[in-house]
Amino acid sequence: MKALGNHILVEFYNCNRDIMNDAPFIEKAMNDAAIMSGATVVGSHFHTFSPHGVSGVVVIAESHLSIHTWPEYGYAAVDIFTCGETIDADKAFEHLKTSFQAGHTSTLEMKRGQLHDIDGELHHKPMPHVAHA
Repeated sequence: MKALGNHILVEFYNCNRDIMNDAPFIEKAMNDAAIMSGATVVGSHFHTFSPHGVSGVVVIAESHLSIHTWPEYGYAAVDIFTCGETIDADKAFEHLKTSFQAGHTSTLEMKRGQLHDIDGELHHKPMPHVAHA
């Protein structure tokens, strides 16, 4: 089945609680995970909540990686959403699991934009317009 994207919903449990409240560390880990997966990082934005918790997103040319943490529970919810065939989301997942010192994980993977009626090759990025003479 042809699909525009692949979306992995990740739950990281029993993470290092200090790391789960360290926005600069999390932002670096998320950007590194995107780069390690082969993605093209466009930018990122992260926010620390009071009294604790971090939310953030790394925008990639191929979609995004996002996170929401609950340090008090040692928990992080992460989305790894990629388009195209060139990104290795497993590399991003493994890097984040190690970085957050997760005790265990749960994942759910789904195809996004399932296109049953597309003939020919599926393009994940706009094709350049070719002028006809």
